[in-house]
Amino acid sequence: MTISHPLSGVYAAAVTPYLGKPRTPGKPDTAFDFESLAVFLHFLAGRGCHGALLFGTTGEGPSFSPKEREALLRAIRVIRHQVRDFKLLVGTGTPSLGETIELTKLAYDLGYDGTVVLPPYYFRKANDDGLFHWFSELIEQAVPEGKYLLGYHIPPMTGLGFSLDLLERLKTKFPNRFAGIKDSSHDEAFAAALGQRFGKELLVFNGTDSYLHHALKNHAQGAITAPANLISDNLRNVWDLFQEGKDPAEAQAKVTEQRHFLEQFSPIAPMLKGLLHKIHGLPHWSVRPPLESVDEKTLEDAAGMFLQIHP
Repeated sequence: MTISHPLSGVYAAAVTPYLGKPRTPGKPDTAFDFESLAVFLHFLAGRGCHGALLFGTTGEGPSFSPKEREALLRAIRVIRHQVRDFKLLVGTGTPSLGETIELTKLAYDLGYDGTVVLPPYYFRKANDDGLFHWFSELIEQAVPEGKYLLGYHIPPMTGLGFSLDLLERLKTKFPNRFAGIKDSSHDEAFAAALGQRFGKELLVFNGTDSYLHHALKNHAQGAITAPANLISDNLRNVWDLFQEGKDPAEAQAKVTEQRHFLEQFSPIAPMLKGLLHKIHGLPHWSVRPPLESVDEKTLEDAAGMFLQIHP
């Protein structure tokens, strides 16, 4: 099967390597684990990821200021050549159009492959016209030709999303720069509707591991998911089998079982960070408030149960 977009593939909605050191008077309290960045990218690539999304929901993007995001993005730019052909997307959406433009421009200036942008989630009653003008201004001011922006469709978190008509208007006006969406609606009917309306003209990344195969059958061209931090090997198996024209049903069943286990834990970022440490030996990174780290007993039990379904 022909892959029609250069960004197609399986991506981890990556956790953020945050050390969470206590606040020191006169100094910012952010402490990213810069020393482990290369190890983490190699880990994801080695388990089948085509790339990663930084500062998405799982990466606690809205918890970090533009200056903080810039510090990590600059550090990753320095080492990204160590992981050949590994693509990097950046979550840059905020309720502020001006701030979103600045973050989006920064990502492209630093050489990242694409951006994934939430709608302005504070304004939950915005209509399609307002969102069209918001995204149009963003793309015109921040996205250079030859680069790609994806809308981030996650109504359970943002309270608003992308209608099919809005997607068509943006795709018509910006046929290349507006590449498509990350669909985290967890709505199988919407995934089917995207395929029926746009075919492969719209780059769609599935955000729900348990119906990756369903999304691929409906012209999605990849996945960006939180569980991919842990289960990208099986997600990649589904992807590869589908590209080869083979039936990925058995591989999809494994992915679905793993997804259903992990979605017991919400928010998922603290558990993912704990399991990456407990199972794979990565540092046990902190989460930023209001999230809280998982207690040791819960983590031990979860790791044991996870290993039973994903040895």
